[in-house]
Amino acid sequence: MPRTNPLDRPIAQQRRGARIILKRLTGLYPEISTALTYRDPWQLLVATVLSAQTTDENVNKVTPALFEKWPLPEDLAVARPEDVESVVYSTGYYRQKTKSLLALAGDIVDRFGGDVPRDFDDMVTLRGVGRKTASVVMAEAWGEPAIAVDTHVKRIANRLGLTANSDPVKIEGDLKDLFLKDTWAGVSMRFIQFGRSVCDAKKPKCWECPLRDRCPYEPKTPRPRNS
Repeated sequence: MPRTNPLDRPIAQQRRGARIILKRLTGLYPEISTALTYRDPWQLLVATVLSAQTTDENVNKVTPALFEKWPLPEDLAVARPEDVESVVYSTGYYRQKTKSLLALAGDIVDRFGGDVPRDFDDMVTLRGVGRKTASVVMAEAWGEPAIAVDTHVKRIANRLGLTANSDPVKIEGDLKDLFLKDTWAGVSMRFIQFGRSVCDAKKPKCWECPLRDRCPYEPKTPRPRNS
């Protein structure tokens, strides 16, 4: 996905700025990983599917019971939908999530012998698995170069001027072009943590932001009077 240079700066300059940003975020979060609890790529894949439109904390509350009842893709593929729905209910959109989980479990069993495929192109062919979910598994489970674009990554990338796109696929391509490939696996989770702790969607903590001098976002949020 070649970069189309939607921003009014030379690409070389954008890359230098982007890498300064990532270096600072790496200093802020030297060790970073998903907050989802998992033991293997299969559990991470399921947890990531369940994490849509809910918090990681909510997912971590239901996955122990889910994996106790159906530990392997072979087990979940033949589970009764109503039984799975009762377990994942609290994560929201439980009917659609159950349908997706049963379908992808069936795909893994029928097409990949019960093992989560380690190839990105194979993984996105699984029903219920998009680029974001596949990228999370590739980067977190195996440390493979991948960048997952969720709402936090989208917001941070736009605010920092790393992209002018709104489409997640185009944002992914822009970020991959800006950052060195061997750093891709650590980009998303650092952006996500930064989005949660500093660069909030509604009230970003601009007054304490370590990237303030690199950020073109306006208007900057002023320091609260009582802080």
